[in-house]
Amino acid sequence: MPAASTTLRVLAASAIVSLSVTGCQALDDTGVALGRADLVNDLAARMDRALERTWAAEYQLSGGRTASIAQTEEPLRSSYTWPDGKITVTQEAVSRCATAAGRTSCTVSPPVLTAGKPSVIVYGEAREHGLVTPPAVIRLLTEAALNPEAIIEQTDTTLAGHHATCVDVTGTGDHFTACVTSEGVLGSFIGTLDGKPEEVTLSRYSDTVESAAFDLPAGAAVMDRRRTTS
Repeated sequence: MPAASTTLRVLAASAIVSLSVTGCQALDDTGVALGRADLVNDLAARMDRALERTWAAEYQLSGGRTASIAQTEEPLRSSYTWPDGKITVTQEAVSRCATAAGRTSCTVSPPVLTAGKPSVIVYGEAREHGLVTPPAVIRLLTEAALNPEAIIEQTDTTLAGHHATCVDVTGTGDHFTACVTSEGVLGSFIGTLDGKPEEVTLSRYSDTVESAAFDLPAGAAVMDRRRTTS
């Protein structure tokens, strides 16, 4: 699944090329364009590298809800948990869980090749549930950098005790603010994704992960599709 990660690099590189070309029309425009492209490329690179590292993060969502992300390098595994669901990808299985009417059910499927980045599958499926993911934020930033009408302002802040670079984007139709920590973890996002308002803020970060983060929810009904009959 390296294509998804490579896409981030291609998008960021495209932003640099396009902005540099259009910016050659004037000296001031060139300076602004290169600055915007460099910023997008830096944030994309941070998040891309983070897909290969060990870390755990907890987030505060709108309405008092919470979510969490966890992944490890050795063994390779990744998990995204939200109020009514969870997906976990390991070398042994892909587990999808959903909670409805107070009951949780999980489907365990055979493992799939992830090319060293199980988080690619996790983030892809998390987006299908309307959750904010690093790749989704990077795509928004890249689109903004390629839009000559966009105004991108940079600030710095601290989230959950970690330094983060923030960008406030206006002039593109949808105003949004996104922050990325020095470790490459999404620090916060306030804006619109797929036409829906979203808000997420990092509340806890750790570079160590407990194995329980990849367990199925306690008491869940489990359907294991890995079993075969002879």
